[in-house]
Amino acid sequence: MAGNGDATEHPVLAVLRERLATDSQPGQRSDPHRVVLSIEGGGNRGVISGGMALALNERRFLSAFDAVYGASSGALTAAWLLSGDISTGMKAWTDPASFAPFSRLSNPIRRRPLVDLEWLIGEFYDRTLGLDAAHILASPVSIHPVATDADTGLAVDLHRHIGDKQSLHRALRASASLPLLAGKPVHLAGARYIDAGVAEAIPLDTPLAAGATHLLVLSSRKSGDLAADSAVLRAITGAWLRRTAPGAREPFLARGTRSAAVAQRLTTHSTDLALTPAMLAVRPGPDTPRVGRMEADPVVITDGLHAGHLAMTELLDANA
Repeated sequence: MAGNGDATEHPVLAVLRERLATDSQPGQRSDPHRVVLSIEGGGNRGVISGGMALALNERRFLSAFDAVYGASSGALTAAWLLSGDISTGMKAWTDPASFAPFSRLSNPIRRRPLVDLEWLIGEFYDRTLGLDAAHILASPVSIHPVATDADTGLAVDLHRHIGDKQSLHRALRASASLPLLAGKPVHLAGARYIDAGVAEAIPLDTPLAAGATHLLVLSSRKSGDLAADSAVLRAITGAWLRRTAPGAREPFLARGTRSAAVAQRLTTHSTDLALTPAMLAVRPGPDTPRVGRMEADPVVITDGLHAGHLAMTELLDANA
């Protein structure tokens, strides 16, 4: 839906290129726009949108954005992007053996959740890979992890609760805290949060409510690929949510319908250049392999990263 090579450039790309051409810097803009990068996650499928973010960084587009919003593993990609070392985070993603403790079947025996985000972010990302929290916090391009409030079911931008490394790590955990698999909801600033994908898998309404005028959306799903939970997953997760995060149960059960509506909305805005706010979705190509939420095959994960990287580079080259 993006990168069709038309002579008329999409307004989102036009604003980004104008900012680069004039060396416009965050916090010192001469234009009235608020330009946001929105990153979809989806567990390990998020490596696809991660590849897109990597390509954007290589082309030095980051300074043209005012904020980066991320949902679930998309929030982790946002953190790596703003850390100044996204290549390290993306490379680690293609080597599942290196972060096996993140989702090993023996975790419950060790009294850890099956999906151990505390280990992933606090131990592997921070201590092993050196995720630079200070660089993220000091970035003039602000980070906005989105999560689902466990008691209201609403999508929440956690940016205002981030003030140090500890709260940053907690916000990232909250955004990616998969129902049931990641254990109890994450507590932050007096509220409880679970995975952003329950309420807002692709940050759209949240950044728009905060004043975004232009959104570049990095989607981890191919065109036509919509969220479709099995009956068993809906039943098991729905029961867990009823007990543990009651406000999030209805949004979870409705996310298939919501996914279709969001996809149509993005298609319309990506193809109709006159619509405001301006929204452009980048999607991986039709030959992109299926990367599962809990994908462990390094070949599939690597192919997904390359597919995302290719989609972004083709978009930028087609409209150069």
